[in-house]
Amino acid sequence: MTNPNATKRTSIAQLIAIPAIITLAITLVRLIGEMQGWSKVWFNPNPGGGGALIGIVWLVPLFGIYFAIKLSNAGEGPAGAGRAVLFAVVGIIIVVAGFAAAFKVSQPGLPVAQLLLGIAAVVATVLQYRIWPALAKTLLAYGFAARIPVAIIMFFAIRGNWGTHYDGPPPGFPADITWFPKFVLIGLLPQLVFWIAFTVIVGILFGAAAVAITHRGRRADATAHA
Repeated sequence: MTNPNATKRTSIAQLIAIPAIITLAITLVRLIGEMQGWSKVWFNPNPGGGGALIGIVWLVPLFGIYFAIKLSNAGEGPAGAGRAVLFAVVGIIIVVAGFAAAFKVSQPGLPVAQLLLGIAAVVATVLQYRIWPALAKTLLAYGFAARIPVAIIMFFAIRGNWGTHYDGPPPGFPADITWFPKFVLIGLLPQLVFWIAFTVIVGILFGAAAVAITHRGRRADATAHA
């Protein structure tokens, strides 16, 4: 689904600039909300922060769609949107298998678990490049722009025991681990490996689905006016 008339490649930096600023703003609002003890429905400070309505994880599908449509319109779409969806689903299966293996052999967050999950995440991410490299690169850049600030926040939160989800360890995580190894295991590695993989894979899943629907609608409209 490429546009043969497109002559200029899309700038990744320009494409992700506004989404990255929006993401950073939401990250800071969430941090403030948790530290101020605002409603747990919106700002859940518990480990993992699951279900909190204010969070950047919800932005991944939205920006995946945004990036996908922009790239597709610029002539940098996938060879087939359906295949891109399939590759994303396979990527999710690989990551889930990595999670299952990690939790079977080790406690959450510990090196063996992180290694297994990291391998699965990297393999699943690289897979996405084979089907839609332009979107994979864009989501990778956006992922780092979104997650590096979170990793920085976690560094200070874990060191200072802020009582937010940024420094809360997962269930079963040993209490006797000092703050810096704790940061590496539950902060740095997850943010810069797992969450990057999540951003790329889920972004492509929703983006490719949106492009498939959009192009199907265009073909139907063109047929109706033929």
